[in-house]
Order: sequence, then C-alpha cells, then structure tokens
Amino acid sequence: MKRQNYPFTAIVGQELMKKALLLNAINPAIGGVLIKGEKGTAKSTAVRALADVLPPIEAVEGCTFRCDPAEPGLLCRDCLAKQRAGAELTAHTLRMRVVELPVNATEDRVVGTLDLEHAIAEGKKKFEPGILAEANRNILYVDEINLLDDHVVDVLLDAAAMGVNTVEREGVSVSHPAKFVLIGTMNPEEGDIRPQLLDRFGLSVEVIGEHEAAQRVEVIRRRLAYEANPEAFAAEYEQAQTALAEQLATARELLPQVRVADELLLKTADLSIALGVDGHRADITMLKTALTVAALAGRDEATAADLREAALLVLPHRMRRKPFEEATLDRDIVARVLGE
Repeated sequence: MKRQNYPFTAIVGQELMKKALLLNAINPAIGGVLIKGEKGTAKSTAVRALADVLPPIEAVEGCTFRCDPAEPGLLCRDCLAKQRAGAELTAHTLRMRVVELPVNATEDRVVGTLDLEHAIAEGKKKFEPGILAEANRNILYVDEINLLDDHVVDVLLDAAAMGVNTVEREGVSVSHPAKFVLIGTMNPEEGDIRPQLLDRFGLSVEVIGEHEAAQRVEVIRRRLAYEANPEAFAAEYEQAQTALAEQLATARELLPQVRVADELLLKTADLSIALGVDGHRADITMLKTALTVAALAGRDEATAADLREAALLVLPHRMRRKPFEEATLDRDIVARVLGE
C-alpha cells in the first residue's frame, strides 16, 4: 500500500529550498540541487513531496529506461534496434518520480550487472538494470550524500555528466541513457562533501529551522494533522497541488521561448569575475536558472531580478574558501554588479 506523501504545498517556509526543487523540475539541465541543513528541517519531506507535482513525460511504451521518442540520439539499444528494423516507437505518458539511492548501495546495485557467462554461452548480452536505469528521466535522490562511498560518487558523477551509464566487464559492455536530476541532502554536522561532487550540483541551498513562534506552531499543527489522517490532510491541499503542477507544466512549455538580452549575459560574466568564481560552469548554470525563474513566473524574458535570484542559488557553494572555512557569497557585490 502506497503511503500518502506530505503535500509539497503544505510545507511551511523554506521558500528557497522549494524554489530550487521546482526550478530543477522545470529544467533538469540546471544540474540538480544540494540541500544542506540541520535535522528536522523538511529536507527529505520536500524531496519526496516533489514527486506529486512533477510534470508528466512522454516515453516509449514498454521500454525499461523510459526512452524519450523525441530524442532519437538517446535511445537504449532495444529501442534503437526496433527503430532500425522499421518498427514504430509508440509513446505513452508517464509521471516522473523520485528514485532513492540508499547510502550503502553497492556499485552493482547502482550501475546494474552484466552476466558475462550468459553472454559467452548464449552470444547475447544479459543486463540487469540498476538504480541509474530506474533514475533515467526521473529525480535521483541521495539522502546523506556526504556519507556515500567515494567510488559510487564517481559513478554518479560520470553518469550525470554524460547522460549515459556504461557497464563493462571483460571486454563486454552495455550502455543505456541515464539523464536524471541529482538531489542530495546532508547534515553538515555529519561531515563535509567532496569538492568534486559539490561543484557538480547546479544549485545549493542551506536550510535552518523556523525561528518565529507562529511559523513553528503552524509546522506542528500541520504535521499532527497529517499524521492523524494523511488522506484527509492531502485532500485539503489538492487544489493547490493541482495548480502548482499546472504551473510547472506551463513553465516547461514556455522555457524554450524565454529570451535573454546581451546586457544580461554581460552581467552574468561580470558577476562571476567580480566574485572570483573558477571556470565557466557557474556562468552557464546562472543563465539557465535565470531563464527558468522567468518561465516559472510566466514571463518570456529574463530580467536582472531573475539573475539575482539565480546567483543566490548557484554561487554560494562555488566561492573560493580556505581549509575549514565556510564559503560565503558577498551579496553587496551581487547588488553592485546588477545595479541594485
């Protein structure tokens, strides 16, 4: 029996975290989000609740990997073989979902396994899909990502960067599409995260508990109501959930049409230079995020305000820092560069 998720629209506060999750749901090309915060700040609740408002996708019917019929260059071997044989790839609509990766997952469980003996005996590749196959075109969620085995982290980074998972054994290899939005949550008190992984996240958010009494009371009231009767509680937010899902679907359709002026491109570059950000990933991610912020607001042109909002999500974890020093974003520099 499926447990009723806590409604996304019922979460009190944590607006920045919710915004970061919604932006990635609209535009997976942003590159995921890392949510850092103390225990009990709705990190896992928000990620799991996201599943209920994710826009639907078109996928090849019967495909294990939910291949996108609109992207022939990213078809799995089975879909590709059918297409080459002249068969029509029938599409159907699916809901995106959150796939959870256990912190103790082995490499085989993550990437899948290849039966070499079967390949030699039968002359056919026998592949048992792993979590990355499940995650294709979905959200891949890793709780306590800072505690994940280093080798598994490397596998995730490779798949996230390439959009493809390749399993090799004794010269036999199998590849399949693995495009997913990586969402990680962690409690900084339990250890830091590898710099190589940190920079791979498009956005980062730090969350803390509510400090206003009225807000904390509302958190308690809603949680008790949910635990007493999850279905009845969810029904109260059904209209808000539907409206949000429709807003996300509309934003996803609008996104390719959102324009950006050359002046805003220059401000993006100026901002990274002024803050001493390494590489170009921050610039590109800031622009993608600003465009998505505009689409979520229903506008077809990104503004300086959108870029500022994007900077607060994209830059904090990319600031240079000394050992044992927390990275901080100088908001005065952001305001000066953007002319605020």
